[in-house]
Parts: sequence; C-alpha cells; structure tokens
Amino acid sequence: MNSLSKLNAAFARGLIAAAAIGLILMTLIVGWQVYGRYILNKSPDWSEQAALALMIWYVCLAAAAGIHQNFHIRIVALEEKVSGRTKSIMALIRHGVTFFCGVIMGVYGIQLVAETWVHAVPTLPFTRGMVYLVVPISGVLIALFSTELFFTDISKNKGTSI
Repeated sequence: MNSLSKLNAAFARGLIAAAAIGLILMTLIVGWQVYGRYILNKSPDWSEQAALALMIWYVCLAAAAGIHQNFHIRIVALEEKVSGRTKSIMALIRHGVTFFCGVIMGVYGIQLVAETWVHAVPTLPFTRGMVYLVVPISGVLIALFSTELFFTDISKNKGTSI
C-alpha cells in the first residue's frame, strides 16, 4: 500500500468519524426538538433546519468514505456469479461509473452551491450554499477514491491480462 493509499485510508476513517459525530449531533437536536415540543410546549426554532443541514453533511461524507471502505450500496448478485477476468472487468467498470458519478456531483454541486450561496437558511446563521457545499466536496472525494480503487485493481490484475 503506497503513501497515497495510506493517506486516503486515514482520510476515509476521518470522514466516517465526522459523519458519526454529525449523526450523534442530529439525534441530540431532534431529541431536544421533541422534548421542547411535548414537554416544554415550545420547540426550538432552529432545530429542524440544523438537523437537516447536519444530515446532508453526514450522509455525503459517509457516502464518500463508503466508496473508499467498500461499504457503499451495490448489487453484487451478478458479480458473485462470475469469476476471473470478467469479475475484474466488472470491478473496473464499477470504479469508472463511480468516478463519473463523483465528477457529476462535483460539477453540478458547484453550480448548486453558487446558485444558493446567498439564500439564507431560516433560523440559522448560514446560507443554503454553505449547507450544500458538502455535495461538490464529497463528489471530488468519491472521484478520488474510485480512481485509487481503479488503479489498485489494475495493479492487482497486472499478470492476468484484463
């Protein structure tokens, strides 16, 4: 494993930790909102928007880490039925499609951020663009991680003419 792979692995673990913290914070915020609504008869104004913003961030960060750690959702029924060269080619195609999706998220995420940068989030001190900033960030990370996996698979299969 080269230094870039080690760096990416550490970075992916950091993304998972950040996503876990976001999930915990969102759970606490929603819990506080429910407590405020049913016990205090007044839920905090900011809680729903904060929980939604956190969810966008932790889902996108976990999705990027999922590519690197290989825990993302995919259907493997066909992949498990084949072996050898066909399985290797399917893995490379999978990495290529994932790379393309990451690039699309990056490009269109930048457009989304640019168009929503000045739209205020009600009850929170930041804009929609700040909330959506994680979309292009995670898109770039997905493209980076899938590129690494693509070249890792190619180097593993160098002897088996793909």
